[in-house]
Amino acid sequence: MSTGSGAASAPAPDPYDTKTALDAPARKNSMFSSLRIRNYRLFFLGQVVSNIGTWMQRIAQDWLVLSLTGSSSAVGITTALQFLPMLLFGLYGGVLVDRLRKRPTLLVTQSAMALTSIALAVLTLTGLVEVWHIYVAALALGLATVVDNPARQSFVSELVGPGQLQNAVSLNSANFQSARLVGPAVAGLLITGVGTGWAFLLNGLSFVAPLTGLMLMRTRELHPVERAPRGKGQLREGLRYVAGRPDLLWPIVLVGFMGTFAFNFPVYLSAFADDVFHGDAGVYSMFNTLMAVGSVSGALLAARRGTARLRLLIVAAMAFGALEILAAASPELWIFALIMVPLGLVSMTVNVTTNTSLQMSTDPSVRGRVMALYMMVFLGGAPVGAPIVGWVTDTYGARVGFAAGGAIAMTAAAVIGLVLARAGGLRLAVGWHHGHPSVRFVPRDRVKALAPAA
Repeated sequence: MSTGSGAASAPAPDPYDTKTALDAPARKNSMFSSLRIRNYRLFFLGQVVSNIGTWMQRIAQDWLVLSLTGSSSAVGITTALQFLPMLLFGLYGGVLVDRLRKRPTLLVTQSAMALTSIALAVLTLTGLVEVWHIYVAALALGLATVVDNPARQSFVSELVGPGQLQNAVSLNSANFQSARLVGPAVAGLLITGVGTGWAFLLNGLSFVAPLTGLMLMRTRELHPVERAPRGKGQLREGLRYVAGRPDLLWPIVLVGFMGTFAFNFPVYLSAFADDVFHGDAGVYSMFNTLMAVGSVSGALLAARRGTARLRLLIVAAMAFGALEILAAASPELWIFALIMVPLGLVSMTVNVTTNTSLQMSTDPSVRGRVMALYMMVFLGGAPVGAPIVGWVTDTYGARVGFAAGGAIAMTAAAVIGLVLARAGGLRLAVGWHHGHPSVRFVPRDRVKALAPAA
């Protein structure tokens, strides 16, 4: 198994190169260029349908728990149970993904997730559902996600090859967030009109689309990646690989902080809709829809960029934290709602930039483990963070909880930005660039040259 710094399908840059560390140049791409590839087009279209169902279930699940218990902590526990398996077993899922063929693996995981949603629908429609049923369903979905998430993430490179990887990853994010425009709105109508059970049922049926797409793909048109042989020490080898690469390690640490404390939107937004603005499921759905408007914009902008810039990641993470604090202080519902749009944009910029920089900089033979570690830290932080922010929200109010999450995001981004700059041999330079004031990271030997004249 190769763990070198380079690979034909995704060459790994020098982590201490200044262009990699914070200021890699960007290439302009056609916004939808990867959709010309038939296999990726089938994958993309299947995900459009399934993602709408996923967002419907997320809204219905959160609101059903809140309706049954009246507790933000209970919503946090549900979120925690859904992502607990990723925290406990995420790295082992990555090892499996590196050993297995991706398409058959996805057929199994997607089928399991469909059956779980249908079972929850039956319990809800028959009036038998209790909170513990929702907890079990969330845990079951989380177990399937342990393998499904890294498999889907790494399968994209086999669908499109290295030349279209950045574009395809960005379009996947745009796909997921576009569904967020439709799913919450439909869920709100279903919940208020016929009940949450129908949202669960439609989500279960929506998995027919990605399963059909996977079966229709042409195997000969895939870009095969050498699978890792079965052996001892592969988990430790993956961890050592990341530990030796600051350009991989520190972005993962950053999204870990944000995923644990700042991205707990089911807790925050449901509390603002119910406790602060005294709204119903429609208000909660509206918040999610407005965030999706910004997220789609952020993903589409990323699709036009080439190499992901870690400098952009740091700036977006700091902006995200500042917007959360601003939203927490919003005195009126309409102000809070408007802030959801830029909040969605910068949150998607953080997600896409991290995802693409990791995939494009990682040796294909270890990509499953690296992406599993990323997803484990990002999603697996929820079991730790969701109950905590739920308790803070219940005890001190939604505004305090939301502002605390934003403050943590800003602090983590500032510290990790300085760490990456130091690792890349960079320093902060304040001066003039093309006749304008400039604040940027540059190589240490250029700081004096850029400094303003005395």
